[in-house]
Amino acid sequence: MNKTKRSRLEARGWRVGSAKVFVGLSPEEAALVETRLALSRALRSRRVAHGLTQGELARRLKSSQSRVAKMEAGDKSVSVDLLVKALFSLGARPQDLGRALQRRAKAA
Repeated sequence: MNKTKRSRLEARGWRVGSAKVFVGLSPEEAALVETRLALSRALRSRRVAHGLTQGELARRLKSSQSRVAKMEAGDKSVSVDLLVKALFSLGARPQDLGRALQRRAKAA
């Protein structure tokens, strides 16, 4: 949010903060959420770069298209292990996962 918009909202009595503060996440919980989101975005990006549909990726993973959609949405029912496995199935290396996590940390 830009400073002007934030100032206007605060001047009208609104409190502006992060989702982390609103939900009351601990630093560890917030880090896990950020990690899951970074891996989810990396998965979608890599899938699209490979020209695959969610259904095609699901067949590779012996899963369903709806599960891949949940993976890409960062759904909490999807394990970080499954996200990592899916990224590896698309040719990602550990360094690629590290870069995805670093980009997310810088954006936050």
